[in-house]
Amino acid sequence: MGEFKQELRDGFIEACLHLVNRDFDALANDFITLGLLPPTAQKGEVTKALTDVFQNAVNKGVRNISFGDLSGNLGRTMYKFKFQIPSYFSLVIRSLAVLEGIAIGFNPEYKVLSSSYPWIARKVLTDSSPQLQSTLQTLLYKDGAFRIDRLESLLSESLRARTEESLTRNEVKNSDSDGEIKQVLSFTLTEKGSFVREILLQEFVKGIDALGLATLDSVTTVAASRLPISIPSSAFSVTDEDISNLRTLHRLLQLLSRLQKNETPSKEVRYASVEEAKIIPYREEASLVLYRMTSVQDFLPILTAIPELPSESQQQLLRLPADLAGKLLSRAVARTIRRLFV
Repeated sequence: MGEFKQELRDGFIEACLHLVNRDFDALANDFITLGLLPPTAQKGEVTKALTDVFQNAVNKGVRNISFGDLSGNLGRTMYKFKFQIPSYFSLVIRSLAVLEGIAIGFNPEYKVLSSSYPWIARKVLTDSSPQLQSTLQTLLYKDGAFRIDRLESLLSESLRARTEESLTRNEVKNSDSDGEIKQVLSFTLTEKGSFVREILLQEFVKGIDALGLATLDSVTTVAASRLPISIPSSAFSVTDEDISNLRTLHRLLQLLSRLQKNETPSKEVRYASVEEAKIIPYREEASLVLYRMTSVQDFLPILTAIPELPSESQQQLLRLPADLAGKLLSRAVARTIRRLFV
């Protein structure tokens, strides 16, 4: 029996994440990390080849990806780029392909990646290693923009795993929606969820800050229209970044609502560019966000789940408002200084 080194385990996890999320450029780097490609390989050509090999399979969704098919498709292109299969990895590939083949004999719908991906999602969300935290950060952000659809996908898949016995026992007593909310709260309020909690806190801060700016912008615009003189509104002007942050906040609130109702969105809403996002006026978006944030019905399931959380999680929850307020104040001060002196 062999054993994977830690860096190779993390590399295999990263490769699965990048494959499922169609990040073929990063997947090419993963293949180098795993020793499948030489460091001198032309990454641009490799990325294009991997896209051609895996794109159709990945488009079917993680639950329909066959490991055997992936291995077969990759085998047709490996000679072109001088792929090298280390002995330890050759054993892993053969073992997974054989296991999937045996399992298919009992369940024709069985897929190795589909069965293991919930564990992979939970691992990358909870692991404290700098390498996997860096991978998660890169996965969730592109050019500074938060890709909430990827976080939603990871959370959804990790909830499928349900590996923690305490959460499983709680699910027996509660509806599926209550169980999901409790799982998310239990995860984000523990030490294991501290990295994701910090990311979510930062995104809520940026969104609430943008909401405040949009509200002030609306108020000053209405007030200025009633005055006989022109008043500069640069102090409260809303930037493209603010609009993006406001939309992220709206989608975070929608995600909470879906978790409470145990719903899965039928279609992801994505904005290809800032100009496309502006099709929906940001002031209208701000109104929708305000409505959701003041809706007791939307937050009632969360409030009812709080008393059932462990005491450590409840204490962490009590610290969140102060953390949120502190980060909001710091952001507002930094923005004011930047707009006054830059």
